[in-house]
Amino acid sequence: MKIVSFTGKSGTGKSYQATQLAQSRGFDAIIDDGLLIYKGQIVAGTSAKKCASKAAAMRTALFNYDDHRDEVISAIVRYKPESLMIIGTSDKMTNIIASQLGLHEPDERIYIEDVTTEEDRALAAHHRNDEGQHVIPAPVGQLRRDFAGYFMNPLKMFWDKAIGNAVSGDPGKDDDGPTDRTVVRPQFSYFGTFTISEQVIRDIIRIAAEKYSDKLVVANRMSNGKQHNMSVTIDVRALKDPGTIDSCVALQNDVYQAIANMTAFTIDSVNVRISDIARDYDDLHSRKLH
Repeated sequence: MKIVSFTGKSGTGKSYQATQLAQSRGFDAIIDDGLLIYKGQIVAGTSAKKCASKAAAMRTALFNYDDHRDEVISAIVRYKPESLMIIGTSDKMTNIIASQLGLHEPDERIYIEDVTTEEDRALAAHHRNDEGQHVIPAPVGQLRRDFAGYFMNPLKMFWDKAIGNAVSGDPGKDDDGPTDRTVVRPQFSYFGTFTISEQVIRDIIRIAAEKYSDKLVVANRMSNGKQHNMSVTIDVRALKDPGTIDSCVALQNDVYQAIANMTAFTIDSVNVRISDIARDYDDLHSRKLH
């Protein structure tokens, strides 16, 4: 197996560049901040960005925890990548990671300066230092739901789709190239914790319910407001129709997926309750909402 190191100072954009570099050079596996990413999928490890402190994050990134290290070693043996790129802040760091995982030192060394301009690195530093943004070189759907930080890009993607700005075509690409990267803010970020207001949850439900307006009208929306074990209840006025129950189930699933995809919140349940029955479409939409 060929081992390649990709190094650069913290905040210079290594993780952002990693996906494109791996694709262009044919590297089929990446080690980044405690994760093993194989052909674009997270297959083992724990992200250092989900740690509660920088000290724990560093220990995770260096595979100092036995269970974590053994899990990734087993996955490397199982998937047998032909080439593996190790991302780190220095040659010393990538050498330590290789040693911890029972691998030889890198056969090739690539530096962030080899693939980016000074302007690119300055912009990456701005996103990291001024906005607290960190990148994981994997799709948002591949990240575990107990991730300790929160996802930043999916929120924008959700609202873009809501206002009709989503671009049809290849879901893995946009105007800026591949999108299989996820922007997050770790729990240890000094920018503080992340909360979503009740009004945002209400707006998500309202937007999700629009395509079911022929059978359902949302009358009330409630959530317990918790980041972990969030519970959402939606009261609806429903048309007396055989397809109404199917619409309720579809709405329940759409709301769950929308909240899960735009946040790192653990969704305990989404409940749809029929609080009123309407005899026809006009009756469904004529009564004033509570």
